Amino acid sequence: MKTALHIAAFSLLSMSLGSCSNQEPETAAEAAPVKSSANRSYETPKTKGPVPKNPDMRMSANFSKDAGVTISRVSVGQPFVAMTFDDGPHPRNTPRLLDMLRERNIKATFYVIGRNVDLYPALTRRIVAEGHEIGNHTYTHGNLTKMSDEKVRGELNRCRESIAKATGVQPRTMRPPYGALLQRQRSWIHGEYGYPTILWSVDPRDWQRPGPSVVTSRILSGTTPGAIILAHDLHAPTVDAMPSTLDGLLRKGYKFVTVSQLLAMKPDSAQASVTPAP
Repeated sequence: MKTALHIAAFSLLSMSLGSCSNQEPETAAEAAPVKSSANRSYETPKTKGPVPKNPDMRMSANFSKDAGVTISRVSVGQPFVAMTFDDGPHPRNTPRLLDMLRERNIKATFYVIGRNVDLYPALTRRIVAEGHEIGNHTYTHGNLTKMSDEKVRGELNRCRESIAKATGVQPRTMRPPYGALLQRQRSWIHGEYGYPTILWSVDPRDWQRPGPSVVTSRILSGTTPGAIILAHDLHAPTVDAMPSTLDGLLRKGYKFVTVSQLLAMKPDSAQASVTPAP
């Protein structure tokens, strides 16, 4: 049974123009790899005191290609959400974030930049070893709408190869830098790679550096069942916001799953919300 698709072109246009696309000059620079000798264990101290725990989500991650070409959220009958982090791995912030997620038994999806994976393969392995999903976020974080198809393939291939070399796994979804990808590109990428283009339904605009409390407030107020939440683990204030954000969502009754788990939910309990690019 094919997953039912809901078309909402205006919402995608707003998301594509309003979030990552507006951050392009800043993020392109900040997404550059941070040179460090930090390919080590990446352990940081646990948060003190009790924290709420996500239940063990032993669910299938085998979604159908019919899940859709472009997905920003999934309609579900239960309070499942997917937390996603872009532009890492970062040698200081990603390890802290991983400790926070592990303490709460949360599995997230990391859309990594290939050149950062090459710099920090041990950290990338830790992401996978702790049960998180890895997605393709290109090799250099360039704007794909300004590239030829051949250059786009090069970006996706190099990132995929870097991930496979570091972890032994292949990414199953992709997220374009800045959320910028033409509908024509989305279609051929989906056909050629099998990647759905994953956007988001909750954007705290953390790239604007509004402060941890604002990031938390925006995520808590914007999240609904089936949400795909955007955040960036290259920003320290975003990671600082995560304990209160994750705890707040858990206390509201939300359950965290990976993007692939969200897409794999049965059609009788989940429907992919698909919005084509203009």
